[in-house]
Amino acid sequence: MLDKLAIHGGTAVFEGNWPNWPQSTESTRRNLDEVLNSHRWSISGQYRGQASWEERFGQAFAAYTGAGFCVPSSTGSAALSMALEACEVGAHDEVIVPGVSWVASASAVLGINAIPVLTDVEPDTGCLDPAALERAITPRTRAITVVHLGSAVADLDRLVAIAHAHAIPLIEDCAQAHGARYADRHVGRFGSAAAFSMQHSKLLTSGEGGSVITDDARLARRLAHLRADGRTLSAQPPGLDEMALVETAEIMGNNYCLSEFHAAILVAQLEMLDEQLALRRRNAAVLDGLLLSLGFSPQASAAGTTARAHYTYVVRLPQLIVETQGVERFAAALAAEIGLPCKTMYSALNQNRLYQPASRKRFKLGRGYTEEIDPSRFHLPVAQAFSRSCIALPHRMLLANTAAMEHVAAAFAKVAKSSDLRCA
Repeated sequence: MLDKLAIHGGTAVFEGNWPNWPQSTESTRRNLDEVLNSHRWSISGQYRGQASWEERFGQAFAAYTGAGFCVPSSTGSAALSMALEACEVGAHDEVIVPGVSWVASASAVLGINAIPVLTDVEPDTGCLDPAALERAITPRTRAITVVHLGSAVADLDRLVAIAHAHAIPLIEDCAQAHGARYADRHVGRFGSAAAFSMQHSKLLTSGEGGSVITDDARLARRLAHLRADGRTLSAQPPGLDEMALVETAEIMGNNYCLSEFHAAILVAQLEMLDEQLALRRRNAAVLDGLLLSLGFSPQASAAGTTARAHYTYVVRLPQLIVETQGVERFAAALAAEIGLPCKTMYSALNQNRLYQPASRKRFKLGRGYTEEIDPSRFHLPVAQAFSRSCIALPHRMLLANTAAMEHVAAAFAKVAKSSDLRCA
């Protein structure tokens, strides 16, 4: 029965327990208790005599990344919208978006009435292809977004050079890359601004949340107003029970504020981040070697990468397996063997079921605009091939002991050689 796939009633390769995610510590609980007892649960609540948790997290994350400023936000999508608007992107402007990413990378652009220009990716990393970027730029291009995908960092040397040559702001989407480094600098430090997500599955999480980092003081001030309905923190601490946000009316904003509960959790989570990243890197290196010897291709990263952050462990399947078994069936069979969710990669955005601008009346701003935001008009052969041949395993797998990586590799080998799927 050992060769019979678990998905068909056979014995699974691994039936042990995997680490849970998210994880918490005593610091997490202590910080939450402090928020509860402070009677200030939001940055828009009354001042209680000390800096808000939102301010404390912003300062801590800026220090961690080496950025000059960090403005927290309610979600990663809000962070990306804020970054775009802070860079003066607006209605009918074009924004370059990589063809493989979570749908929010494109929908956030739509949310400010701009036009996502879906652009092809590099075959080994799934990140924005510099050559494709050059071809996609037009006189209407007002921003370039680059997504560091899975465990890969994009080719920042070439992308930054192109952005500078065209005088176009580069915005890094670092939702999946907390702690990753390129040329020994934290990702997010290479463009005009960078957006992070702290959603439930992310490497640094509070369930929901986000932030934008920048070294530009002017952008930081715009970001602060954009996330708090046109208000920003007063230069001097207010009196007790007074509002800490002042109405400068410099720019109209939205309510994208991070709650004090989320911020307090993030302060505690940040204390654990580097240790967790290091463990994931060690286990990923072991698994990389095992899978390469079996003919699988772990996701590559740009040559300038000096530290990876494994949000998902992405693997390209051999073409023979793609053709004879199919990525979906392989992923389902692998999941049954190791007791972990194994997913296919995001569909390319020009074919993604979740990215359908025509389903929202708010985007019907005239025939011309409707045609320009139609995702089917974009040709993304490399993105589609990447999506059709890759699977993604959750990062909590890499928090297990190193011996568990051998079980994962054994499961890959078992499913690959099985005739059960080929005959299905």
